[in-house]
Amino acid sequence: MAAKTALDSGPRSPADTKPMARRHGTLQMRFSERRLMLMVGDIAATLISVVIGLFLWAQRAKRPFTSDFILPQAHWFIILPALWFLLAHANDYYNLRVSARVRTSLLRLALITVQLLVIYLVIFFLSPRGSLPRRFIVYYAVISLVLTGSWRALRLFLIGWTEFRRRVLIVGGGRAAEVIWQAIKQEAMADYEIVGCVASAHDLAAVADSLHVLGAGADLPALVRQHGVSELVMAYVNEIPADIFDGVMACYEQGTELVPMTALYEQITGRIPIEHVGEHLWALVLPVQGRTIALRLYLVAKRLLDIMFALVGLAGFVVLLPLLALAIKLDSRGPVFYIQSRLGQGGRVFRMLKLRSMRKDAERDTGPRWAAANDSSITRVGRVLRKTRLDEVPQLVNVLRGEMSIVGPRPERPVMVEMLAREIPYYRARLAIKPGLTGWAQVRFRYGNSVEDALRKLQYDLYYIRHQSLALDAIIMARTIGTMLMLQGT
Repeated sequence: MAAKTALDSGPRSPADTKPMARRHGTLQMRFSERRLMLMVGDIAATLISVVIGLFLWAQRAKRPFTSDFILPQAHWFIILPALWFLLAHANDYYNLRVSARVRTSLLRLALITVQLLVIYLVIFFLSPRGSLPRRFIVYYAVISLVLTGSWRALRLFLIGWTEFRRRVLIVGGGRAAEVIWQAIKQEAMADYEIVGCVASAHDLAAVADSLHVLGAGADLPALVRQHGVSELVMAYVNEIPADIFDGVMACYEQGTELVPMTALYEQITGRIPIEHVGEHLWALVLPVQGRTIALRLYLVAKRLLDIMFALVGLAGFVVLLPLLALAIKLDSRGPVFYIQSRLGQGGRVFRMLKLRSMRKDAERDTGPRWAAANDSSITRVGRVLRKTRLDEVPQLVNVLRGEMSIVGPRPERPVMVEMLAREIPYYRARLAIKPGLTGWAQVRFRYGNSVEDALRKLQYDLYYIRHQSLALDAIIMARTIGTMLMLQGT
């Protein structure tokens, strides 16, 4: 067990070789606290940018920078930060893996600033002459780029010198422990420091070689003190062995925090690890709050927004339809529209409408199947339609009819649902809400064409079902629009 109980078989990092005295009393922030810190810093930079932008505007116009000038422009303190945050979420700017890399973070910030300017310019040219300021938005964009970029760089500098990373000890040695170890390593290594793992004395011989075991349950209190651990990640998703339970309780009474592996995995990845949750632990996967007043109000507001967006979208689509229909007909034989049976909320079958992007009778010889990345049955015009997601726009008719929503899990064919429900636990949970034109899985994961991909997308769908809100819907819609504009659809 000598090799199995070492923290790392390779060279130890500088953090590992520091005296243990340095490891106590340092600031260790929770995952949610890190995101909150980023948002507070960003909103401060945004508001300061508005103030400086207004000041430069007043100086340029040779007007006194007083309350008489500021108050009529107070709406910019709401509009610009709100638009900036929407674009930031749409570009995954609060993903800790993005924020932990200076180059990636600054490039993403520049992209957000350009998008904000483009949106403002479009509105500017569509608005009555003189109704919107011209130079102010340029002042704001440049200043916010500098201030936010400086704040993000300073935040990384502080983390590098003050050990902001939260030290965690993984409790468990099975597949669940491996999964959370890899999730932290791939998604949040700049924000978490994994000290090692602890498994039951009866499980030590069977622990995976990829895990660095420090001891058994009885060693937990000493290991927590020795390494300055602030959080135990519980990777036992079923019954906890007696020696682990005793060790965990001894740490808990001393103030060490406990977090289930499933909860931390969900926070880090935006997915729910259903493959590591048994049927008897369904409460970790499925929402349990019931039809609360807040949920009912959300559903009413969502339906009103669905109708509004569907009417506006169809009005614009009608203008493009003649050109799209001509292109489809000239490219390949067959109808302009494609109608297919899909499963909606509660397992009800409905007929979903799309623009045809594949050859007529593409599945005649093969039967129902997933489309491959370079599927030869996709037409030339169809590839363009899929890249821009214009083939999905006719589903706004399904939205108006109440069969779909703008945001939700993508509807699947009955035969595919039947097959996937046999392979993947909780798959039919997707049918608890209305399917959507776009969804959390669509903006976070590539186009799926296998059972493994369907499992990953279900993890995202269940996350959406558990956390659905107007704010999350807005983020998904913004990211979808970005996908369309960047021609990244599939």
